[in-house]
Amino acid sequence: MVDVPARRPGRAPELRALVLATHAGPTVAVTTAATLLAVAAGMSAGRAVLLCAAVLAGQASIGWSNDWLDADRDRAVARTDKPVVQGAVAPSLLRSAALVAVVLATVLSLLLGLVPGALLLVLVASGWAYNAGLKRTAASVVPYVTGFGALPAGVVAAAPGTPTAPWWLVAAGGALGAAAHLANVAPDLEDDLATGVRGLPHRLGAQISAGTGALLLGGASLVLVLGPDGPPTATGWSCLVLTAPAVVVAALAGTARFRRLAFPAVMLLTVLDVALLVAGGAALA
Repeated sequence: MVDVPARRPGRAPELRALVLATHAGPTVAVTTAATLLAVAAGMSAGRAVLLCAAVLAGQASIGWSNDWLDADRDRAVARTDKPVVQGAVAPSLLRSAALVAVVLATVLSLLLGLVPGALLLVLVASGWAYNAGLKRTAASVVPYVTGFGALPAGVVAAAPGTPTAPWWLVAAGGALGAAAHLANVAPDLEDDLATGVRGLPHRLGAQISAGTGALLLGGASLVLVLGPDGPPTATGWSCLVLTAPAVVVAALAGTARFRRLAFPAVMLLTVLDVALLVAGGAALA
């Protein structure tokens, strides 16, 4: 890949571009959720900080590798929201940053222990595999299911006593990951198809993808409320009461008419599921 000649940006704009190229929103969301789960599971402050740094480095490496590997494709469809297309950062710098970050993520993850470290690195490896080519196949959802299923398992394994994550926590993580994939690809379906990317959401289409994503979010809520031993809590039942109508509205995200209304419903479902996920971690402490 050859960088497009351009005037080199100043240090501050370049640093800002690097932050944006991590896909800052999802990176912060995943790192925050993992850290909250770690604290809820009874992890000490120092160990929680180490886990936070490991997850952050891994997510940054995935974001940077994505923008590095997709630089030519993003330029072809004029993705002006991408720093590399704006000329704010060179693909070569993104490549270097991604490689440094993945090494850092590996070291930090393994400092938590072999088992939790390996599980956390499944998410990193899944993200890189997606960026490297799986995104163009019908198996594009597999890295999301695998990676986000492994994330809570890794966090729980790093907690005191190295417990094993219950099936419902792993299943909910995988469902959230699959839903995130379907929702994340939706705005870029046309650009992706124009450059030969035909992952699972592209093959399903916008409406089926939206409906499937909504059902996955609702299913994650059910699993997180009904999966743990004992009767569901009042909070759990309250979440399910909110979940049912939100799933119906979120399923309309694939239609142009109801897209704006559906987006808040998707966000509500996501927040509820993350809160239930963290509560599930607290129940294991």
